[in-house]
Amino acid sequence: MNGTLYLVASPIGNYDDITFRALRILKESDVIVYEERREGERLLSRYDISEKSIELLNEHNEKEISIQIIDYLKDGKQVAIISDAGTPVFSDPGQFLVKKAIEQNINIVPIPGPSSLIPALVLSGFPIHEFLFYGFLSPKREERMKELIVLRDEYRTVAFMETPYRLLPLLKDFVEVFGNDRRVVIAFNLTMPDEQIFRGTPLELYEKFEKNKIKGEFVVLVAGSKKIKVKNNKW
Repeated sequence: MNGTLYLVASPIGNYDDITFRALRILKESDVIVYEERREGERLLSRYDISEKSIELLNEHNEKEISIQIIDYLKDGKQVAIISDAGTPVFSDPGQFLVKKAIEQNINIVPIPGPSSLIPALVLSGFPIHEFLFYGFLSPKREERMKELIVLRDEYRTVAFMETPYRLLPLLKDFVEVFGNDRRVVIAFNLTMPDEQIFRGTPLELYEKFEKNKIKGEFVVLVAGSKKIKVKNNKW
């Protein structure tokens, strides 16, 4: 019989946030798949989980390693995949592996847990009965500006993931595309002791981060356009 592929959510910063179920699955799995070795070893060490058979799956080797992991699963092994933080596959490598597992009729079990997106949304104060998760914008400014222009009249709250070193350029582009009457929320180092929530206009936040050079993990939320969507889906 085939084994089971477990997609195990791991803490986004605060190690107390892991679930009992996630710990049990990690302890019982035959193979644990890391995104990066350093973060994976740190996680297992934190919970005193004994050494396992380990594979690394990241953006550089995803297709090659996924085939090997499928072989483990077809041999009946239980495989758990963890990302550096949060839920595997969601804005992280692993989608190719999931597709291959589906093709091979291998059972896939999500082990839910910590997420940076939902906490950022619920504390934003923005409407979230509908929202758009955009994820990572292009690192190339020309392409990023085109993406933002498309989103300029979006009526829903828009959520972006961003790396610390690109936050300031992103806010600068917000100023240019959205103007200075849109509200922005930046959730900084969620669940960590230095967790902070920054609220303001694009210009206010750009000036703050330009001055203070704060570094950390972020989720960026932009309030929807003030245009009203009517029932027939026309503006």
